[in-house]
Amino acid sequence: MPGAYYVYILASKHNGTLYIGVTNDLARRIWEHREGLAEGFTKKYDVKRLVHFEVFDNINDAIHRETRLKKWKRQWKIDLIQSRNLLWDDLYESLKG
Repeated sequence: MPGAYYVYILASKHNGTLYIGVTNDLARRIWEHREGLAEGFTKKYDVKRLVHFEVFDNINDAIHRETRLKKWKRQWKIDLIQSRNLLWDDLYESLKG
C-alpha cells in the first residue's frame, strides 16, 4: 500500500517475548528481522514471528500508536494480539502474496 506506515508486533513464540516497531515497508522489515539483519533486541531474543500489525496513512499517527503500545501492560498487548490472531499465527506469509 503506497504511502502506508505500519506498527507491528513480533513475538518469539506464543505468549513469548514481544517487540513493537514501526516501518513504511512491512514485508521488507519483517524479512530483515527473520533473516537476523536487524541487530539488537529481536536478533538477541529470536523475536521474528509477526503476530499483529496496523496500517496508518500518516507517519506521525503510526509513531504515536507505537509509542503508546510500548507503554501498555503486557497483558493488554497479549489481549490485542489475541483479539485478531487467537493462535498467534505468523502473519508474514500473508504479506508476500
